[in-house]
Amino acid sequence: MTEHQLYIQTRFRSEVLERLLRVVRHRGFRVCKMNMNQTGNGDNINIHLTVSSERPVNLLSSQLTKLADVNSVEILNQTSQQIRA
Repeated sequence: MTEHQLYIQTRFRSEVLERLLRVVRHRGFRVCKMNMNQTGNGDNINIHLTVSSERPVNLLSSQLTKLADVNSVEILNQTSQQIRA
């Protein structure tokens, strides 16, 4: 499987994280690591997300960008890694 790192900036809403995770799951990706923090004014949040899948990450990125309250999605890098079950 290939791991992909995404940097996502969103407006702070209680439901935004649930929506993000639902899209990740529906698009066939698995969350490996996630780090989230609020900006200084508390109106926005920054999310660093590491996901894995055999699917191209641009499929996920384009869907995340369409979500309400998402300001930007940036693909940071991808690494190919053998994941054993």
